[in-house]
Amino acid sequence: MDDRRGLLIILSSPSGAGKSTLARRLRDWDPRIVFSVSATTRPPRPGEVDGKDYHFLTDSAFKHQVSDGGMLEHAHVFGNFYGSPKGPVREAIEGGHDVLFDIDWQGAQQIRNSELGLHTLSIFLLPPSIGELKRRLEARGQDGADVIEKRMQKSWDEISHWDGYDFVLVNADLDETEARLKSIVTAARLRRSQQPGLTAHVRKLQAEFEEGL
Repeated sequence: MDDRRGLLIILSSPSGAGKSTLARRLRDWDPRIVFSVSATTRPPRPGEVDGKDYHFLTDSAFKHQVSDGGMLEHAHVFGNFYGSPKGPVREAIEGGHDVLFDIDWQGAQQIRNSELGLHTLSIFLLPPSIGELKRRLEARGQDGADVIEKRMQKSWDEISHWDGYDFVLVNADLDETEARLKSIVTAARLRRSQQPGLTAHVRKLQAEFEEGL
C-alpha cells in the first residue's frame, strides 16, 4: 500500500503573488516533485540545455505532436509555440513522482480536460491586495516601471479566473501559505485515484472475510 500515482500539480497566479518562491519551497520539501519540462519552438538561449530547460522543437515537429495528441496543453505566445509533452508527464506520475506546472488558467483548463485530468491538483494564489502585489513587483528589482505596469494590467485578467481551480490561497504570509500548500498536496495524494493498489487490497480483504465466514 506504499505505492501511489503522482499528481499533476498546477500553480497559477499573477506575477508577484509568490508562485515561484512557493514552487521552490515545495520541491525542497519533497524532491519527488519535479518540474514539467516544456516544449518550445523558440531557439535556445545561451546556456540552455535541450531536455533540461526545454524540449526545443521545430514548428513542424511541435504541430505534429499536437495533432497526434502528444501535448497536455499548448499555446502560441509572442510568435512561438509552448506546450507540455504528455509522455514524460505520464511516465513521471506512474513512477510516483508529482509533476509541477507553472502555467496560466488556459493551460490549466487544457490539462484538466485531458486524459490525465483525473490526477490534476490545481491551486491559485491570490495577493492580499493589489497595492501589495505592486509593492512586491517593485521590491524584486527585476523589471522597469513600464514592465511592472504591463504586469499589473494583466493581473486582473489572471485573477478573474480564480474560480476555475480546486484550491485558492491568499498569500498574505509566505510561511503560512507554504504550510497550507503542503497540507493540500498531502491530502490530494490520498485520493482514491492516486492509490492504484486500493482495489487489489479491498479484494484481498473481501477474500479474507469470505474465508473466515
